[in-house]
Amino acid sequence: MAASSIPASPQPFKLILGSSSVARKHILAEMGLEFEVMTADIDEKSIRRENPDELVTVLAEAKADAIMSKLNIADYQKEDDKPTLLITSDTVVVHEGIIKEKPTTKEEARQFLKGYSGGHVSTVGSVVVTNLTTGKRFGSLDKAEVYFHDIPDEVIEDLIDEGVVFRVAGGLLIEHPLTLPFVEAVVGSCDSVMGISKDLANKLIQEALST
Repeated sequence: MAASSIPASPQPFKLILGSSSVARKHILAEMGLEFEVMTADIDEKSIRRENPDELVTVLAEAKADAIMSKLNIADYQKEDDKPTLLITSDTVVVHEGIIKEKPTTKEEARQFLKGYSGGHVSTVGSVVVTNLTTGKRFGSLDKAEVYFHDIPDEVIEDLIDEGVVFRVAGGLLIEHPLTLPFVEAVVGSCDSVMGISKDLANKLIQEALST
């Protein structure tokens, strides 16, 4: 089944997106999914791992755990109800072997974006789907690479002034109208770079429903 072919209506399950990310909401909507949004509100900076694969995995799981702690799980385990799935994710950018998360200052954002100019970065994304009805959890990773032309300083400054770079991992916005002309190539899926792989999300949803 293609990533975009999950029927939106009638949807045979309920879905909670554990993220306030505009990009992730847009991606799931593009897949034809109906969902509600809950946020984990965890301190991501308090969870540290040197390995990017481990970091995104533990963060996506921590988001799921935090959201589940706010719910009465028994409400989701009633007979004859549709199963309810919770999907959480996390993405980091890796540049020259260093993990880049959301920049916190203008100088940090400027350093990140100047570093990408004329070079390339990798993204590592974790997707975790928890079936709240059965209690089973499924997760996996998706990776991509982005190659850039030289990015003019004035474009970098405009991105920083706009402020959106502070809300995404590594300040990386390949879909932004200011950034897109300077993206030379993407190896992997653009949706994975933007926040969640459609193919991986679909695969994990199907696994969570069938197991």
